[in-house]
Amino acid sequence: MSSWFERAWQQGSPVLWLLAPLTLLFILVSGLRRLLFRLGILPSARLPVPVIVVGNLSVGGNGKTPVVLYLIELLRRHGYKVGVISRGYGGQSETWPQWVAQDTDPALVGDEPALIVQRTGAPMAVGPDRIKAAQLLLERAKVDVIVADDGLQHYRLQRDIELVVVDGERRFGNGFRMPMGPMREPVSRLKSVDMVICNGGRHQAGEYPMSLAPDHLKAVDGTDRPFDPDMEIVAMAGIGNPPRFFTSLEEQGLSPLRCVPFADHYLYSEAELAALTPDDELLLMTEKDAVKCRGFARPNWFYLPVTANLPEDFDGALLSRLKE
Repeated sequence: MSSWFERAWQQGSPVLWLLAPLTLLFILVSGLRRLLFRLGILPSARLPVPVIVVGNLSVGGNGKTPVVLYLIELLRRHGYKVGVISRGYGGQSETWPQWVAQDTDPALVGDEPALIVQRTGAPMAVGPDRIKAAQLLLERAKVDVIVADDGLQHYRLQRDIELVVVDGERRFGNGFRMPMGPMREPVSRLKSVDMVICNGGRHQAGEYPMSLAPDHLKAVDGTDRPFDPDMEIVAMAGIGNPPRFFTSLEEQGLSPLRCVPFADHYLYSEAELAALTPDDELLLMTEKDAVKCRGFARPNWFYLPVTANLPEDFDGALLSRLKE
């Protein structure tokens, strides 16, 4: 999504009204589709194990992947065997579904699935058809609960628990549906989901607050090379909300010379990134970026892992719903 659209969706622009006919068409088609699934006219499938969907109502990075990582660890601590499915957005495989292993090329399956597997080792399958991805997962791994990364609007797959992640700072932008605004579904959809998570900012009544806790900076190439805070820094991020990452660096007392945003799921080249640090400054990136750069990482490249923090009452509520 272009920076112009991102600004217009947040701040508004009269030009957006030119897109009103397309927005009306989007509302009609998406609403009719959901109604047909609810009435059973369009078929949906139920899996033999519970499904927890982690999604959002708006386009852009709201923090779903940290929530998925959090759920994997939470459920494991309580004895569940967790598997994960995802669309594999950005993956360039010619065949689907795909199994995601520790050494799977992120270019084939997408950066977020590669991050999830490299961080947790959880069994994972991806593909545009989540049902086929889930079938592959169940064939190859013994799991008793499935976490679906994204897929709130993938109504072909029945779900037992719906979690929606809201960006606490951007919220819902101008509130319009696509393409006039960032919304895939109306805000009223929150009334029908099981739990709403607010990532940063100020959470509202009924929402569970989430914060992202930064870990120690790590070398992209996987070595134990220490990070030198006295060196000059250039920051980059190819995520849904790059300013969030740049702000997190400043909150840790780091002052980059430059902050370079890239498009979400951007595919990097070594030469392109090396050009960002012509004087061998330290290049800082997100973990999502790092999984795509490990194969050609230079010694001066580091990334910042983050971990989601959620309140104990969220854990209890989720586990209770899972046992129902």
